Amino acid sequence: MTAWPEPFSFGALPLPDGRTRFRLWAPSAPPGLALLIEGRDPIALRRDAQGYAQVDVDCGPGTRYRYRIGDALVVPDPASRLQAGDVRDASVVTGLDTYPWRHPGWRGRPWEETVLYEVHVGLAGGYAGLRQRLPALADLGVTMLELMPLADFPGPRNWGYDGVLPYAPDTAYGTPEELKDLIDTAHGLGMGVMLDVVYNHFGPDGNFLSQYAAPFFRDDVPTPWGAAIDLRQAAVRRYFEESALHWLTEYRFDGLRLDAVHAIIDQDWLEELARHLRGQLPQRHLHLVLENDDNRASLLGAGYDAQWNDDAHHVLHHLLTGESHGYYADYTRYPAQALAQCLEQGWLYQGQPSAHRGGRPRGEPSAHLPPTAFVLFLQNHDQTGNRAQGERLTTLTPSPDRLRAAVALQLLAPQIPLIFMGEECGSTAPFLYFTSHADPALARAVREGRRREFPALALDAAAVPDPGAIDTYARSQPWTAEHSDEGKAWRTYYRALLHLRRQLIAPRLRGAVSLGALALGAATALARWRLGDGAVLSLYVNLGDAPESLPPDLSPPPADCDLLFESLPGAFNALRTGSVCGNSATYLLENMP
Repeated sequence: MTAWPEPFSFGALPLPDGRTRFRLWAPSAPPGLALLIEGRDPIALRRDAQGYAQVDVDCGPGTRYRYRIGDALVVPDPASRLQAGDVRDASVVTGLDTYPWRHPGWRGRPWEETVLYEVHVGLAGGYAGLRQRLPALADLGVTMLELMPLADFPGPRNWGYDGVLPYAPDTAYGTPEELKDLIDTAHGLGMGVMLDVVYNHFGPDGNFLSQYAAPFFRDDVPTPWGAAIDLRQAAVRRYFEESALHWLTEYRFDGLRLDAVHAIIDQDWLEELARHLRGQLPQRHLHLVLENDDNRASLLGAGYDAQWNDDAHHVLHHLLTGESHGYYADYTRYPAQALAQCLEQGWLYQGQPSAHRGGRPRGEPSAHLPPTAFVLFLQNHDQTGNRAQGERLTTLTPSPDRLRAAVALQLLAPQIPLIFMGEECGSTAPFLYFTSHADPALARAVREGRRREFPALALDAAAVPDPGAIDTYARSQPWTAEHSDEGKAWRTYYRALLHLRRQLIAPRLRGAVSLGALALGAATALARWRLGDGAVLSLYVNLGDAPESLPPDLSPPPADCDLLFESLPGAFNALRTGSVCGNSATYLLENMP
């Protein structure tokens, strides 16, 4: 059997002679495995000793096809590049990239310049709708879009984490050409685009791998989503490596955010993936970011740029709202000290036991990592949408001044800031969990499972919105009040902060190191960093109502320091007189060359 041309092993690949090669890993398929092309008789596939099945057919781009497994089961290509409809419909052969890229020389931007903006493409109006928002986001100061998952999922409405075809962009948002136009337009505005990818599980509808590739999963390790993916298998590793490379090359994404990698059993594969991708694209600024509840600092020295900083979020959320239930309980004891440690070292949990984990240790030491190894956010899709009613901080924080102080802390800190869609206009719209499963039994199971997550509210159906209801999706639109006076005021605030970051902080971030941080009171902290050019950045933040006096052994800021930003008028003068105003954040720069 002829070897598959590098770098891809799976799917339908047009060959130079005009034919198409179809290749499927089906080690446990019963006899009778066949390729079904619309309008033709079934075509038998040849299998090799590694479990791959292959056939070359005289057909080209646009051909619709499926695979027949046994006598009755008909399935899409698990490496489909495009679906003719939904996840159970026919796959479509795609040709070589013919999109006329307007910015082919784009190589990306250094990680230190990154300001992330997480967005759900569907709520933004699809690829075309989000494209129209790009100039305003660039003007705001965003340098990198982060798209929630696009891999084909069941129905038209979904967060994206129910995807089952990890090579195919969902056509609910538009065509592949419209996705490329979105990315191309962003590049023309100096913005990169990252994609959230899910390589730890498949969704509950439309995945048939277990019926012809049983070794894809392992039956000895359960996960919240079913059997674990078996990344001990070389073919399984390659399947996901090629999916990642496909997004980065075919669509020219600038990076990937890997969802919940703590649920990936074979952790050595993560290092292998980073090596593979960076080896394939050595000339580009390729950015790889993790979500990892295990706080594995070692991965951030093994090919990954950064990790979402859940610890910093949790302590900030507690300080902003007073909430102490669930995992927030791990951050309620001495929260100012916890905040100081997150500002100084990145994570709070670096190996100590976590009560929320039943006393099991969590994390690895992180103080040696640069501040830019941590993505700092106040909200994201999980922390907002996993609430029963999807409330945002604009409705949960008792004081607008406190929220503004936290925003200033986030956007001017040396960690990499992430803005969740709508934050920039002070959105009060909820972000709810939504799906659109066609199977009534599955839709009911999702609805009932969602209510079981919140037992205190489960008896009141209205308190836990139905994920499948169209209204649940419609209510999650985050920009309904962006043109209001309040929305404009928030945007002005964000823009001013990001302008300062771009001009005075981002150019100095390479080589930045912490100079330490300490708690000054119950909700007050001081943190200092030496930036790459020797300038010193200091933050005084108080997320409580009462002013906090500086300790006697801590002198007020020197007279010759430069005020970078104060979230409350007069906060700088308060520092000069020896106290930190309540609900305020003040940044100072010293020793600027």
